Amino acid sequence: MLVLAALPLVMLAQARIAVVNSQQLFELMPEKAQAEAQLKELSDKYQAEYKLLQDDFDKKFADYQAIADDASTPATIKERRMQELQQCDKKIQEFERTAAADIDQQRTQLTRPITDKIQAAIRTAGEQGAYDLVLDTAVTPVAYTGGRTADITAMVKALLGLQ
Repeated sequence: MLVLAALPLVMLAQARIAVVNSQQLFELMPEKAQAEAQLKELSDKYQAEYKLLQDDFDKKFADYQAIADDASTPATIKERRMQELQQCDKKIQEFERTAAADIDQQRTQLTRPITDKIQAAIRTAGEQGAYDLVLDTAVTPVAYTGGRTADITAMVKALLGLQ
């Protein structure tokens, strides 16, 4: 029974383990700059639209302030202007949510091919080195690696044509 309990430890001691830093690889990928440029362009478009919405809100707010203290302005007009301000504020908040969601979706679509390419290279390096386990230090922090653990980041860089 003791032998059976120790068997997994013996198997783990013989396992070939490697580490890789996918974030370092991602930063070096030439496609990253193109993805960032596309995201910046999209973000700039959303910023311009947001500014238009904010300018409209500011104008309506200034108009409301101009009549708010005027006793000769009927209360129904003041109420309508206040409702316009509230509707404009709701449009701004909805726009912010929609824009953030769209930017996140675009970021995922633009970076997925890059990360897929990196993962494929990591898989290839792991197979070529006959490693049983490859830990990504960008995702799973590794507090310590012994002398038998190989860092295959350089091997993956070579597979990706990076240096």
